[in-house]
Amino acid sequence: MRRYHGQGDGIVADDAVALTPERRQTLGELAGRLGCPAVDPGLLHQALVHRSHVNEHRKDAPPESDNERLEFLGDAVLGLAVSEELFQRFPAHPEGLLARFKSQLVSETTLAGVAGGFELGNYLWMSKGEEATGGRERASLLADAMEAVLAAVYLSLGFGEIQKLIRRVLEEQFAGLEADGPATGDRSAFLDAKSALQELTQQSSGERPVYRIIKESGPDHQKSFVVEVSLAGVVLGLGEGGSKKEAQQIAAGKALERLQAHTPLAPCQPARLPFPERKHDPPQ
Repeated sequence: MRRYHGQGDGIVADDAVALTPERRQTLGELAGRLGCPAVDPGLLHQALVHRSHVNEHRKDAPPESDNERLEFLGDAVLGLAVSEELFQRFPAHPEGLLARFKSQLVSETTLAGVAGGFELGNYLWMSKGEEATGGRERASLLADAMEAVLAAVYLSLGFGEIQKLIRRVLEEQFAGLEADGPATGDRSAFLDAKSALQELTQQSSGERPVYRIIKESGPDHQKSFVVEVSLAGVVLGLGEGGSKKEAQQIAAGKALERLQAHTPLAPCQPARLPFPERKHDPPQ
């Protein structure tokens, strides 16, 4: 089991990963681009190991050596850092608007864009199959890796460095919210499709959309998910994507297109939709 211990304001791994000089140099270049040259190279390396690489080298790599645990931690660290920054920047904004801003800033699209700016895909270790199917450019994979990298910085250098890093890499997005993010008026530009759909349906019918995976196919390195979104048992849209999040966003976007092209739902009357209804099949 990997253990961590404090060193100054950060945490480092007791069992540092055995890295070649070439890999250490590559990781050092990335750390410099991140503005965090003191990040632990073993943690940074693990943050860049996709599970497909571990599956391809089962005899040489323990299951926990991929980046999924770091991704889990990075998601929480990112959420806290973004929430605090929004809280400080927008003292007059209500909780609901801050939550929507946060949803945009921590979205897969935003994180994949940040990862692309660092060319994170070039540093990833993945299987030959994953790489052959475009893994180095896949948004979901890049977003997950970015979260793992944030966890590596946090464990190495502490939360203060994460706050600085978040401000640097998301400054353009924060500034855009300050310039164009009023607390009233049209906010659609600041909502991802899921958030926008939820706001629309809650205002018009008081109901929350429900997402359900109806199909999952493909090998681990090329998964495909089909998700449907429904309201009070009525299917509003279907979406297909390479991750559950992507499929949900696509389904929500299609539902929005259908709803916004017609009269909004009357409160508490979800059955009176302006398009043919499709009910879920009853439970078997």
